[in-house]
Amino acid sequence: MTTYGLLLFDGAEELDFVGPWEVFTVSALLRAEAGNTDRAVLIAERPGPVRCNKGMRVLPDHTFEDHPPLDLLLVPGGQGARTEVANPVLVEWIRETAAQAAWTTSVCTGALLLHEASPARGRRVATHHAFEDTLQARGDITVVRDARYVIDGQLATSQGVSAGIDLALWLTGRLHGRDHARAVRRYIQYEPAPPYLADEPLAD
Repeated sequence: MTTYGLLLFDGAEELDFVGPWEVFTVSALLRAEAGNTDRAVLIAERPGPVRCNKGMRVLPDHTFEDHPPLDLLLVPGGQGARTEVANPVLVEWIRETAAQAAWTTSVCTGALLLHEASPARGRRVATHHAFEDTLQARGDITVVRDARYVIDGQLATSQGVSAGIDLALWLTGRLHGRDHARAVRRYIQYEPAPPYLADEPLAD
């Protein structure tokens, strides 16, 4: 059984957690056919709806006080990450939870929260391209540029928004095998292609 915990906070970027959520829940669905009981849960500091970066309202499954033990922690980014970095309750929860989880991960500017909480200090990370200089300037961190995602030990971080899907698929493959990850990718029909490809004339 694998339990994925995805952190929520006001101003979290929607696709940062919804993309990985889709990967992890489809993985759980496919593995359930063999009797496995994987699950993904949404966790917030308090009960009640969380208003995300673009206005989506999401209801968490658990709070910091009552969530199950996590095998994997995912921290999203978004505008809210820049305010939550000053929230000592959330930062301490990340620090404590990351110490117990097998994998600690982030998408986009979620790397800022991992730096503040300490798991990303002294490590190699990826973050949103527009935030690379800001994060690097915080010190005690190496921002890897032009990498869709970066793995440093049991810390896994990705660039912004849709890059979280790539990271989640890699993690699924690491946890449950590449063939399973390929099956998940096929199920969600995730096959990125250049934009406007359908508008381009066919080659002779």
